[in-house]
Amino acid sequence: MKLITLLLLTLFYTFAESKAGQIYISVGKGTVKKSLLALPNFKYFGSTKASKANLRVGTELYQTIKNDFDVSTLFTLISPDAFLEDSSKKGLKPYPNDPVGFKFSNWSAISAEFLIKGGYKVVGNNLTLEAYLYYVPQAKLILGRSYTASQSKVRTLGHKFANDAVEALTGTSGMYNSKIAVTANRNGKYKEIYTMDWDGHNIQRLTSHKNLSISPTWSPDGKKVAYTSWAYHPKAKTRNADLFIKDVSSTAQAKLISYRKGINSGANFHPNGRDLFLTLSKSGNADIYRKNLSSGKTTRITRGPRGSMNVEPAISPNGKMLAFSSTRGGPPMVYVMTLSTGSIKRITYAGKYNATPTWSPDSKKIAFAGYDKGHFDIFIMDSKGYGLTRLTSAKKANGRTADNESPTFSPDGRFVMFTSNRTGTNQLYIVDTKGNNERRITYDKFHYEKPSWSKVLE
Repeated sequence: MKLITLLLLTLFYTFAESKAGQIYISVGKGTVKKSLLALPNFKYFGSTKASKANLRVGTELYQTIKNDFDVSTLFTLISPDAFLEDSSKKGLKPYPNDPVGFKFSNWSAISAEFLIKGGYKVVGNNLTLEAYLYYVPQAKLILGRSYTASQSKVRTLGHKFANDAVEALTGTSGMYNSKIAVTANRNGKYKEIYTMDWDGHNIQRLTSHKNLSISPTWSPDGKKVAYTSWAYHPKAKTRNADLFIKDVSSTAQAKLISYRKGINSGANFHPNGRDLFLTLSKSGNADIYRKNLSSGKTTRITRGPRGSMNVEPAISPNGKMLAFSSTRGGPPMVYVMTLSTGSIKRITYAGKYNATPTWSPDSKKIAFAGYDKGHFDIFIMDSKGYGLTRLTSAKKANGRTADNESPTFSPDGRFVMFTSNRTGTNQLYIVDTKGNNERRITYDKFHYEKPSWSKVLE
């Protein structure tokens, strides 16, 4: 989904000596050595004195960006107590080009490697951010941009700048304008599908079936969500696990995609956006099918064997491989099929139950939930089944081991989101792919299930 509400996005200032594509931070080394980042409070530069409401907008904008950089694992934010100059009295550009500009020497003296200077103004319903990212050791401007959006999109605007800054530093965009689709019982009675920003803000209810809606998954363009809901069938006077697709930007009702008697679940979009992999039980046992959304043609992908179940299809981002859970070898384990040949390889053997496989954006790794010794944890391995690594381990308040389930990769491949019941309710958490930098995302009394992380939404 494009950032439609942005009214203006212009690159207005870049030093000539900045080399296109220059990498300042190696993402692979970012978790080993974090760069020191100075992020002073943003200045208000409106034509009139900032009102309390305008100051609140500025604070939310600043805190959004600060949290994005903090969670990135690339930076250590320098405490404002260490700053040698009062940024409220200095400009956004360096002295002497700006007579009231800042001095790089004041930032190099506290060992800052990077410096972000920002200012904002509010005119009517519009918010404008002017922001600069500097590389202090070379007194170089890396990025300078101005963004304008409606005040209601203050967090989206902040995430956009954080994305651009991370891309300028690493060569890869950040994850900050991405969305999460998830099942939740936020209305206290029914489980519906909700969307939210990656950081848990801007929660919106997507469905209103007033029953059980589960297992959301994003289309490749981030415009639609497929999910399963126990819809009522008047003629049969019963409910069935039907598959729907909902346009997230439309108020129109969700489109019914598959309603065969039995299971219509586990949907996962092919990267082409035209095909959907799903689990059907029309033959008696649960098997995986491929459905073309234009023609409606359904092709069977798995066949048992011997009455085994094949569920939870996950197509690789390169469209070449299909990971899924199957009982063909006994207890549920993760298998990978090469779609061009139909060959299938089992890739998990440890534990009693392995499920919900999900691919990294580069199609090289698979995360899944593994059950052993009475609880689930999140694991990661390469697509051939090697390099198994445990990402999670947590205790409840009563000392018992918590369940950590339903992994989904961030669009930059650096984090995995999952649910955990360690606090008594299923909440959302993220952890990096090394099993470090774990962070809680939601803080409430509700239950969240099966999160799905979208691609970055520009």
